Amino acid sequence: MLNLLRSTFRNILRDRLLIFLLAAGVILAFYTPAPLREYPHWIDWPTITTLLGLLLLTKSVEVSGYFDWLGRKIIARLNSERTLALFMVGASALLSTFLTNDVALFIVVPLTITLKKLSALPVTRLIIFEALAVNVGSLLTPIGNPQNILLWNHSGLSFGSFIWQMLPLAGVLICVLLLVTLLCFPAKTIRPLVSHADNHCQRRLLIACVLLYVLFLISVDVGVPYWGLLAVFATLLWLAPKVILMVDWALILIFIAMFIDVKLFTQLPVLLPLTESMQHLSTAGVYASGILLSQLISNVPATIMLLGFIPASITLAYAVNIGGFGFALGSMANLIALRMANEKRIWLKFHLFSIPALAISAALGWLLL
Repeated sequence: MLNLLRSTFRNILRDRLLIFLLAAGVILAFYTPAPLREYPHWIDWPTITTLLGLLLLTKSVEVSGYFDWLGRKIIARLNSERTLALFMVGASALLSTFLTNDVALFIVVPLTITLKKLSALPVTRLIIFEALAVNVGSLLTPIGNPQNILLWNHSGLSFGSFIWQMLPLAGVLICVLLLVTLLCFPAKTIRPLVSHADNHCQRRLLIACVLLYVLFLISVDVGVPYWGLLAVFATLLWLAPKVILMVDWALILIFIAMFIDVKLFTQLPVLLPLTESMQHLSTAGVYASGILLSQLISNVPATIMLLGFIPASITLAYAVNIGGFGFALGSMANLIALRMANEKRIWLKFHLFSIPALAISAALGWLLL
């Protein structure tokens, strides 16, 4: 347990993205007048609580051994690399429409990582496509991602009307993504690397996690995520205390640093004339601003910022959702997927697919407006 604690602290101290965000925060603080005591109020603590709870539960299911069991079942039925990729990409997009993009990733990425232990599958590329898929799938519904929840609440549209306005973009992009998936994954047979003998599974831990998932998501939905997180912590301290140390705590700190950095960035005096001019933007200006701003500060903060000046139009909805492609920072879901993959080279490979995806999506989105 002590070695695990040391390893956790070592990983936090060596995390390059966290170090970069902390350094950026220090630099930005010199150019903004806000006092240090205000910083904690800028952090979206319900979001941090939700993220931590999902990380704990996902890691617990992984430790229980049931991802291995499910992975073997999937490979037994879908033993073609192309078929498996199409299934995982399609499942990622579908789950993200009603579970949100982040929750969908917490289900599919750990399962995909397990498949790497069982076969010679190109898991890195598959995780990249899953990250793209949840960005596509989640844009369809008002509850698919945080920016859509904000836009829906400001738009006055019904649930069905919001889906109807986003359907053309979602339909075109999912067809393009599935076509590219078809081309990028060969139809060769997957070769298992391990036997199909069942490993030891912790049934009690799995059952507890399933019940906690339901309880935790309900607590988030009714606005009391802290009580849900407390229940998760208490149960894991009893059943599997090591899971608490195995969580990617650096990712939690990264999100906290991002909230502070984004707030500091938006308060820069040099940006004040720019923000005041936003309320006079043309349709093309709104579209370009939503996409470009998402690349700089992520699409959720970009949505919050832009809604302060312009209405929740279809143009803005298309822009900030398309802005989730491109750089990894464009969407929080990208960061979660890449961090969970725990592979250094995946960051470069992700951008080789995601930047072209941004260009194609931006062009198609503009044609559909």
